[in-house]
Amino acid sequence: MRSSKRSQAASPQENGARTSSMALDFKDYVPAHLTFLANKISSGASAAYRPRFGVGITEWRIMALLAREAWVSPRWVSEATGLDKGAVSRSIQSLREGGLVEVRPDQYDRRSQILALTAKGLALHDRIVLLARKREQKLLSGFSSEERALLTEFLARMESQVPAANALADEPESGQ
Repeated sequence: MRSSKRSQAASPQENGARTSSMALDFKDYVPAHLTFLANKISSGASAAYRPRFGVGITEWRIMALLAREAWVSPRWVSEATGLDKGAVSRSIQSLREGGLVEVRPDQYDRRSQILALTAKGLALHDRIVLLARKREQKLLSGFSSEERALLTEFLARMESQVPAANALADEPESGQ
């Protein structure tokens, strides 16, 4: 009987023409490494924060931003964090219901709202940030301070190239 495990390699006859000689090798493909790493870090953070503090990773990212920048729009939260507008809206509602965020009309544009952490939200932020910093220290424990600085620089440089990489979607396909 054949095992149903996906990790088990199929015989060449089963693969037939269903693989590509141009297939990405994920162990050498940087976007895959970044995606896998980000997913593992985010799911670990959410698993740690939700039961302990009552907020998930999306709420935490919003709180972390608001602890640094108060009275900003939900649109800015979405842009600054890279989070989907719908996820931001749902998370803001949850934070508001929990008394962690205050939402006010924007005095310059009454159609818009601005938000900031409440005293309760700031206090919770300050508790979570202690664990967040411990997690960061553990993640970077195998790096020297020079390597940490280089890693941060490399990631910032890569982030600055994201708009150019995303613009490639507008170019016609080559090699067809």
